[in-house]
Amino acid sequence: MQLIVRDEIVFNAPKSKVWDMLINPTITKQYMFGTEVLSDWGIGDPVIWKGKTESGEDITHVKGEVVRYDPENEVAFTMLDPNSGIEDIPENYVELSYTLEEVEEGTKLTITQGDYATVKQGESRMSDSAKGWGMVLPLMKEIAEK
Repeated sequence: MQLIVRDEIVFNAPKSKVWDMLINPTITKQYMFGTEVLSDWGIGDPVIWKGKTESGEDITHVKGEVVRYDPENEVAFTMLDPNSGIEDIPENYVELSYTLEEVEEGTKLTITQGDYATVKQGESRMSDSAKGWGMVLPLMKEIAEK
């Protein structure tokens, strides 16, 4: 059985604005707890989520690499928290994809993250991710609809 986090949200905003919110480090910092997403967004390029610790030191919260990139339609990348104590091997990475679709109300974002069934500490990692998206999606909506 697969363990996948999947969520959808509709923004009353154009696709281009929602797309920018997903890949622009200045904007990700506003909804992702002060963390910037950094990448050149080519297939195989690294993706790094950088932020600060409570004491102000730089920290990489998540790392991975781009596996799919179709501007304003879909981006997907692998991910692992290098601070989790989980071995940094390909088998412990999950994939996060953002898919955008124009709908009558604006732009629908579908987030798919997993498969947690195949990675170390999968169930707890999945639970943490689901909780995180529950906090992040309303912030994203607020930013996109400004």
